[in-house]
Amino acid sequence: MARWSPIERDLRAQFGTHIVGVDEVGRGPLAGPVVACAIVMPHDRRAIAGVNDSKQLTAETRERLAVLIRAHALAISFGAASAREVDRINIYHATALAMRRALARIEPRLGCAPNHVLVDGKPFKSLGVVHTAVVKGDAKCYAIACASIVAKVTRDRLMHALARRYPAYAWERNVGYGTMQHMSALAEHGLTPHHRRSFCLDEQVTLDALL
Repeated sequence: MARWSPIERDLRAQFGTHIVGVDEVGRGPLAGPVVACAIVMPHDRRAIAGVNDSKQLTAETRERLAVLIRAHALAISFGAASAREVDRINIYHATALAMRRALARIEPRLGCAPNHVLVDGKPFKSLGVVHTAVVKGDAKCYAIACASIVAKVTRDRLMHALARRYPAYAWERNVGYGTMQHMSALAEHGLTPHHRRSFCLDEQVTLDALL
């Protein structure tokens, strides 16, 4: 992603310069929270070379870019929804909750109210703020891509830390996704407090059907 997108330039012309990019990571794993990042990048600086959808980047590239993004950002905030909250309200509403928590923290860090919110994916009815949603926005919009990278690095670090407490599940490698090693550990050791019980039950039904 070599530059700010036309979408972002149009939003700045319409609403003002402080556009918040928001993205989340962790919808699909069997364990761990959903983590959302809200970020305001300076509109008068060129886009950081190499910034793209975090899924398209190596871990090493994400780590390097996250340092640059943090150094350039006007404000960054995070929100999360726990595995227990995912089970209680479902993954869609947990994602919106994580985003709301991130957005609630951005204004104090920015020092003023942001002008508009730009979100990856489809519109969230429960987000609580007026926003523009862009499907595959993490590959189309610079601010969302920045949020995507920082959110991914942050969640991965969290799962690596949890892996030291629960080494059997190999979260340092799978960050909570349902790999065969993760599934084998579930069969042998059962659920941890960080597992999404609803996801694990669905995965077990699928696994049983294949055996």
